[in-house]
Amino acid sequence: MLPKFDLTDPKASLSLLEDVTTNVKQIQDSILEAVLSRNAHTEYLKGILNGQVDKQSFKKNVPVVTYEDIKPYIGRIANGEASDLICDRPISLFVMSSGTSGGIQNLIPLTTEEGEQRIFFGSLYRSLLYKYVEGIREGKALTFYFVNPESETRSGILVRTMITCILKSVNKTNSSLWDRLQISPHEISTCEDTTQSMYCQLLCGLLQRDNVARLGAPFASVFLRVIKFLEDHWQELCSNIRTGRLSDWITDAQCVSGIGKFLTAPNPDLASLIEQECSKPSWEAIVKRLWRKAKCVEAVVTGSMAQYIPLLEFYGGGLPLISSWYGSSECFIGVNVNPLCKPSDVSYTIIPSMGYFEFLEVKKDQKEAGRDPIENHVVVDLVDVKIGHDYEPVVTTFSGLYRYRVGDVLRVTGFYNNSPHFRFVGRQKVVLSLHMANTYEEDLLKAVSNAKLLLEPHDLMLMEFTSRVDSSSFVGHYVLYWELGSKVKDAKLEPNRDVMEECCFIVEESLDPLYRKERKKDKNIGPLEIKVVKPGAFDELMNFFLSRGSSVSQYKTLRSVTSEEAVKILEANVVSEFLSQKTPSWG
Repeated sequence: MLPKFDLTDPKASLSLLEDVTTNVKQIQDSILEAVLSRNAHTEYLKGILNGQVDKQSFKKNVPVVTYEDIKPYIGRIANGEASDLICDRPISLFVMSSGTSGGIQNLIPLTTEEGEQRIFFGSLYRSLLYKYVEGIREGKALTFYFVNPESETRSGILVRTMITCILKSVNKTNSSLWDRLQISPHEISTCEDTTQSMYCQLLCGLLQRDNVARLGAPFASVFLRVIKFLEDHWQELCSNIRTGRLSDWITDAQCVSGIGKFLTAPNPDLASLIEQECSKPSWEAIVKRLWRKAKCVEAVVTGSMAQYIPLLEFYGGGLPLISSWYGSSECFIGVNVNPLCKPSDVSYTIIPSMGYFEFLEVKKDQKEAGRDPIENHVVVDLVDVKIGHDYEPVVTTFSGLYRYRVGDVLRVTGFYNNSPHFRFVGRQKVVLSLHMANTYEEDLLKAVSNAKLLLEPHDLMLMEFTSRVDSSSFVGHYVLYWELGSKVKDAKLEPNRDVMEECCFIVEESLDPLYRKERKKDKNIGPLEIKVVKPGAFDELMNFFLSRGSSVSQYKTLRSVTSEEAVKILEANVVSEFLSQKTPSWG
């Protein structure tokens, strides 16, 4: 595990980063030895290892598992049985994974000790920003965080999202670090009313605009949601700044108290300046124009978030986009040691002290055939991965996960010292399936990225999308729902039919050979369809999933929808429909 160090000392963080990425094998062996020696007596491991705690026995006997395999143990602990079913330390809380975007609430066990490790992890990537981004320490971060109301299991164990865990870990003894780093007061960021919190975080950022050195949010999609909120509320925000009076609908005590530290007097000059920028015909570079001293925008822009890069670049006006770290609810895994690289080149270096890492090789022929890589069971250690190969992370943690499949696909791009770095490829997940064709999330994202390039000459932007299989007719087909936006403010959204039909074709042409064979040769799949929905349709979709337990900070739009309620929301917002008029190439 990471040794404790001064979180405010970037040099200590950088020195530790060099140490842990150099002594990879020794650290990994010691992590596994410590996990097994501490947890060998748990019910889960005792029945598998029979007291044998060596590495060879672990690899030979402990199965590679998914959440469904461990769900019975999680349920038993949640219902009151002791934590030593899986772990020698008390489970202090369950982390609700971001998989709740699909309505599935996976509960991931976390001990107090491992929770502290994740706080230390954050200082590693922050020190890299200080090292590479000139002037970033001259101000504070306007990072938009949002918490979810926490709940409890039947046995009284707290259930929180990971963002909520981190924010709730700030208390009177360590709050000085938050105040030193963040623009928004802690009480505003931990307000459970997301709308009031977002409004007040923006108001804080505008009032202190010359002290903002960087902006960001956990994910690119969250940051763009904040920009959309600003677009809808800038006039009201300016009114608050001009009069020095907070809007009456802001009633949350935490928000009122927090904003009261900054909204102390009328400031008509600042209000006029903000109005001047926000009322211009285009919102291109609005982030850079409003926060003129900002050095970068920080948010995860890899995997499914990569589709938002053009929008971030449009609003950011050339500010570097920094994707600092890679992790999941199950385990924090890697940091970007080259934060100023192009978003498309981001790789994450594995921090070997965060857990014991193995990798399940994902081969192209398996993926194309829709076969699970576990069938071949090629699982290698962290030090044995090969450049150019694809893998799914398999993690073992101190909190009771053993050889747990994370579900992501990572591609090895090189090494930093002796620790490999990976590019996030996507989820090991089929999002659309029709007849023999299986379309993976990664392939769908690439296809849509190719097609949306046709929108650029027409000053249109793809704001959001999802998909589904329509099997209502004899020959089923793929349906994509696109929400469009304009680069010109208040312009009518009237996409050209020829352009949209060509977008349909480009998506099909970009999909895998099996899809194109089923579509062209076997005629088992009908023409792909794009349905354009009203602006705000995906906000409505998000609100639906938030009502089912998802978190604003961790919400990710599903790339395919199967829920009848979700489909109804999308269909009710359709304004135009387009079908592919050409068949894709094959053979």
